[in-house]
Amino acid sequence: MPEISYRQAIKDALAEEIERDENVVVIGEEVAQYNGAYKVTEGLLERYGPKRIVDAPISEAGFIGMGIGASMLGVRPVMELMFWSFAYVAWDQIINNASSVRYMSGGLINVPIVIRGPANGGTNVGATHSHTPENLIANMPGLKVVCPATPYDAKGLMKSAIRDNDPVYVMESTLLYGTTGEVPEEEYVIPLGKADIKREGTDVTIVCHGPSVSVAMTAAQILKEEHDIDAEVLDLRSIRPLDEEAIITSVKKTNRAVLVEENRPFCGVDAQIAYTIQNKAFDYLDAPIQRVSTIDAPAIYSPAVEPEQLPKAANVVEKVLSIM
Repeated sequence: MPEISYRQAIKDALAEEIERDENVVVIGEEVAQYNGAYKVTEGLLERYGPKRIVDAPISEAGFIGMGIGASMLGVRPVMELMFWSFAYVAWDQIINNASSVRYMSGGLINVPIVIRGPANGGTNVGATHSHTPENLIANMPGLKVVCPATPYDAKGLMKSAIRDNDPVYVMESTLLYGTTGEVPEEEYVIPLGKADIKREGTDVTIVCHGPSVSVAMTAAQILKEEHDIDAEVLDLRSIRPLDEEAIITSVKKTNRAVLVEENRPFCGVDAQIAYTIQNKAFDYLDAPIQRVSTIDAPAIYSPAVEPEQLPKAANVVEKVLSIM
């Protein structure tokens, strides 16, 4: 399989779905003439024209609301946010309206919209540009949230998201756009709600998603090489729907769990996962569940200090060693 970047994998998914379905359109700030703020949509305007690749004004409340309305009429819009931090000015549309239409219409109206963009810290852009809101959005029934960690997952999940009849919100990462990995040339999709074991192990389960997957993989390598501890790395891929079966199966095998995420700890995704493990696999645990999260404070701007706020492999190793 050829190796391509995370950025290219998303672009390929968009292109394939535009060609497959005449109702798919891409809308967002700078997605057309500027090729996207992170060049994810580079070249798509020339290939598909201004009716399929549409620049939007700097008004998230306006163009996200327009996209939701269009999706209710049969369009399948893929909306790009320059940062997921900017979603808050469209919170009513993203959280309240998109989640409720299908239920309130008695199933008569679907909202097949995808909203995508980066949701991560670590790039020194300050507290107002560094949010990871997957936990907030996943709290709302009717919404789906995915956090791809590799090019393979990014393409497969994006294609599934576009084909889904419910709102699917894709949390990407600016730190991952340039990373590369093997992606098949033939078409494939990854079902929403299906976790993936990135590394088999027997001694401890490390549950993670998004940028934290690479942190967990590095930690697993250190644990094996320096401490002879065989860690299993479980990538959630999808936050909602959540693959509880995969989590419980892994914990029952290893009898220990360390949860890693870039969310802040209070009401984070891992709080729900910790409850799920103790509720469904308590008798299999040989040690308390441990968590590694972002420090519970606004994102630090300083390039020298911000890395200390985020989850690191050393933090994960420390937590694993504390329960062995």
